[in-house]
Amino acid sequence: MSIFGAEVIGTALLILLGDGVVAATLLNHSKAQNGGWIVIAWGWGMAVAMAVFAVGQFDGAHLNPAVTLGLAVKGSTPWSDVPKYVGGEFVGAFIGAVLVFAAYANHWRPTEDPGLKLAVFSTAPAIRNTVANIITEVIGTFVLVFGVLAIGANKATVASGLVPLLVGLLVLAIGLSLGGPTGYAINPARDLGPRIAHALLPIPGKGPSDWGYAWIPVVAPLAGGALGALCFDWWFPG
Repeated sequence: MSIFGAEVIGTALLILLGDGVVAATLLNHSKAQNGGWIVIAWGWGMAVAMAVFAVGQFDGAHLNPAVTLGLAVKGSTPWSDVPKYVGGEFVGAFIGAVLVFAAYANHWRPTEDPGLKLAVFSTAPAIRNTVANIITEVIGTFVLVFGVLAIGANKATVASGLVPLLVGLLVLAIGLSLGGPTGYAINPARDLGPRIAHALLPIPGKGPSDWGYAWIPVVAPLAGGALGALCFDWWFPG
């Protein structure tokens, strides 16, 4: 399978399960409505694990432009492959969001709050403060990329075949510990792809897609991912 194809499939699965758990807990008349933050964090963690298990054997399953950038900065991914990874990630994220829209087709109209509908697709800060929101996303993505590299550097862990599950648990930990301020995008494709889908899809009663905030979950995770890779190489050279 090509890099682009694997990233499309893996990221689509990631968003289908990740945005799907948000839809399940937020939309009216869902049996999982009001499941809460812990359900969302677990859903996202398992979404990452399942997506990495699904396509990791083909291309390493980046599923995230911040991870791709971090691995390119580290030298683990050729820069010539970066467009293939990133293109697949954004296309897959859009497809996954469309599938969530279809899966919850009966629940958009009964949900009156347009903010809840947008929250299914993209992140938003609990308190809007540009500098603070950027710092939170940089820290969260730093932990993600640094953690992924640390997990992958352990030969015994890699040999166990449990890397995808451990990466999913890492995302769960980030969500539980650092997700409260911004909703922990920590992935430009995860936020921007579904946000574009929200803008284009015929969602009944939807509001604006909050484009004024949209650049933060793109730029900050990229910075955090690059910083995480640089610091890993600095602290653990060789």
